[in-house]
Amino acid sequence: MSERLKFAGAGFGVGILSGLLGVGGGIFIVPIMVTYFNITQHIAQATSMAIVIPTAFISSIIYGFHGNIDVNVALNLIVGSMVGASIGVRIMKKVPAIRLKQLFAILLIMVGVRMILT
Repeated sequence: MSERLKFAGAGFGVGILSGLLGVGGGIFIVPIMVTYFNITQHIAQATSMAIVIPTAFISSIIYGFHGNIDVNVALNLIVGSMVGASIGVRIMKKVPAIRLKQLFAILLIMVGVRMILT
């Protein structure tokens, strides 16, 4: 199977999960890129951010048609997220790949535990 087809298949699966669960695809695609495609943590995280825009755009349109978006909350989150992302990217460039993997894994565990408990 070609690499393009593998990437498209991974994107398809992640797209379904993102749309279904309302989460950013990075939670799924970063570990897939790092473990299955042997892409470095830095590149995987940056690539994940590049696919957020089209994925979020399509999902947002569909969620919006169903009346499931609080526009005021979204606008405030957008402002904070843009500022935070610009700072986070600068910090990421200085953090070793192994530490990024560990931080990412800890985040996934914390979010998962919290979701199970609440």
